[in-house]
Amino acid sequence: MKYSNKSDKSVYIIAEMSANHAGSLSRAKEIIHAAKEAGADCIKIQTYTADTITMNCNNKYFQIDGGTWNGENLYSLYQKAFTPWEWQAELKAESDKVGIDFFSTPFDKTAVDFLESIGMEFYKIASFELVDIPLIEYVASKGKPIIMSTGMATLGEIEDAVNVVRRQNNNQLALLRCASAYPAITDEMNLKTMVNMKETFDVPVGLSDHSMGSLGAVTAVAMGASIIEKHFCISRDVDNPDASFSMEVAEFASMVRDIRTVEKAIGQVKYGAAKQEEENVKFRKSIFAVKDIKAGEEFTADNVRVIRPGYGLKPKYYNDILGKHARVDIERGTPIQYGIIE
Repeated sequence: MKYSNKSDKSVYIIAEMSANHAGSLSRAKEIIHAAKEAGADCIKIQTYTADTITMNCNNKYFQIDGGTWNGENLYSLYQKAFTPWEWQAELKAESDKVGIDFFSTPFDKTAVDFLESIGMEFYKIASFELVDIPLIEYVASKGKPIIMSTGMATLGEIEDAVNVVRRQNNNQLALLRCASAYPAITDEMNLKTMVNMKETFDVPVGLSDHSMGSLGAVTAVAMGASIIEKHFCISRDVDNPDASFSMEVAEFASMVRDIRTVEKAIGQVKYGAAKQEEENVKFRKSIFAVKDIKAGEEFTADNVRVIRPGYGLKPKYYNDILGKHARVDIERGTPIQYGIIE
């Protein structure tokens, strides 16, 4: 699994398929291929059924009031959004074939057992499930890496979830800052929280980003994110519960390019001239003769100055050479070096 065994330090970019297959296995496979071409490291799905994630009930507690899914009943929404379990081994095989990592979010223990049966190598815990401590404990007991979103969570709730993973002797954990709104707004992303999570829990961190555009994701990388997750679709015109806040292929590819550019800009701690600057070192200032100077003549503020370019002694030696004398005749425009000073 690439995330836990990466030999490089590049950001791990996850394309979340979620419901964007819109009930079509062929479209799900198309999304896998498109994600690979757009530069994603990984494709993620979700493993639940309407019956494993909720119950078939129409009372007020199960109705959605407001937001993207206003007026929906939870059970009917999940019936439309779920990824059939009978597809999932085939989707994993398709991902293996095209060379992109594949993992899933389980929402109950039966989903974990199923994913284990098809050889799942790592797991996602969704923000809404961060408080499901028995589920997290069961996932952690499998000894696989876990990426956990933290939308809505208090510091105490995150601590509970992290502790239950570690009690299973599983230290392969990463935490994602997340705003659990669909779509989220950048103004409330609070990416400093991501940095604080890294300091508090000593784990890799990243961003599960439901906002439109890539500004939040690229900023998160600049602030130290190791993982970026974005919902991904072929087209937002394909009707499904997640389309409105998902990235299309060209948008995702543009985000990947921006992230890779930011990574290069972050670079490493390095002082001195970078390769692109080497040719310009000669245009720094140094000490030059600005008048003809005879052998034995004294160096003064009138005949030597600190000017561009940089072929002479460094300016910090200027006061040291004033009052000294020329060893040879020096022509105006000659860089001053120690060999011509008595």
